[in-house]
Amino acid sequence: MQGGSSGIGYGLKYQARCISDVKADTDHTSFLTATLSLKEENEVHLIRISSGGTELVCEGLFSHPNEIWDLASCPFDQRIFSTVYFTGESYGAAIWQIPELYGELNSPQLEKITPIGDNVGKINILWWPSGRHDKLISINEENLFLWSLDMPRKAIQVQSQESAGMHHLSGGAWDPHDVNAIAATSESSLQFWDLRTMKKTNSIERSHVRNVDYNPKKQHILVTAEDESGVCTWDLRKPKTPIQELPGHTHWTWAVKYNPEYEGLILVVSLSFSNSCMFYN
Repeated sequence: MQGGSSGIGYGLKYQARCISDVKADTDHTSFLTATLSLKEENEVHLIRISSGGTELVCEGLFSHPNEIWDLASCPFDQRIFSTVYFTGESYGAAIWQIPELYGELNSPQLEKITPIGDNVGKINILWWPSGRHDKLISINEENLFLWSLDMPRKAIQVQSQESAGMHHLSGGAWDPHDVNAIAATSESSLQFWDLRTMKKTNSIERSHVRNVDYNPKKQHILVTAEDESGVCTWDLRKPKTPIQELPGHTHWTWAVKYNPEYEGLILVVSLSFSNSCMFYN
C-alpha cells in the first residue's frame, strides 16, 4: 500500500482488469477488484477508503477459481456481486456472496449463489440500476437476456431474450431514468433496446463504440468511449451528432463512467503504450 500527494494506491498480487464500486455500502467508500491470472488462484479484494481518506484498506480477501474478466456489485446488498470469468477453455458467469465473517483473519470462502446460464461465452452483466430488484441483464455477441434472480432459492432463470442478429453486441448500460431501456454497444452502432418488448427502438451509427454510460442526473444524456473519436457526449433527443467531443486522447478509449454524485465529472480509461486514466470536469 502506498500514499502520496498525488493520490493513494493499493497493490494486488496479480494483474487486474476490473473494479466496481460497492453501491449498497452507504456508510463507506468501498470497491471490489479482482485479479486476472491464468495459472494462479485468483483473488477478489474488498477495499475501502479509510475514514481519514489517506489510505486504501483491505477489508476482505477471497479466492476465486478462475481469471476474472469483469465484476459488478449488487445495488441493494453489499455482500453480493457477479463475475465473468475464463476457465482456460470457456467463459462463465456467476453470482457470489461474501461471507458474513469477512472481517476476520480466517474468512470463509465466497459462496457461489448461482451460475448465470450455461456456455454463456464472454458476456457483460448489468444489474438493475438502483434499489432492490430481482432483474439482471446479460449481453453477449449474439443475444440479450433479461434474468429474474430468486435469492431465497439461490436460482436464476431467463425471463425473456432476443437475438442480436448481425449486430454483434459487446456491452451496454441500463438507463437509470427509464428502467425499461438500455443502450448496447456494437462494432458499428450504439443501439437502444426496450426491455418490455426486447426489441431495438433506435440506433446511432457509430464505429467501434467500446463503452457507454448514462448521465445519472440528467435524462437523455449519455457518454461513449470510442476507438477513433475518443469520448463523446450525446443528447438522445438529437442523436445525429454528439453534443460534445472531449479532447486529450490520442489513443483508443476503452471505458468511460460518470461520477454518481457529480455528473460533471467523467472518468476515462484509455489504451496507449502504458494504460492510463483521465478525469474530465
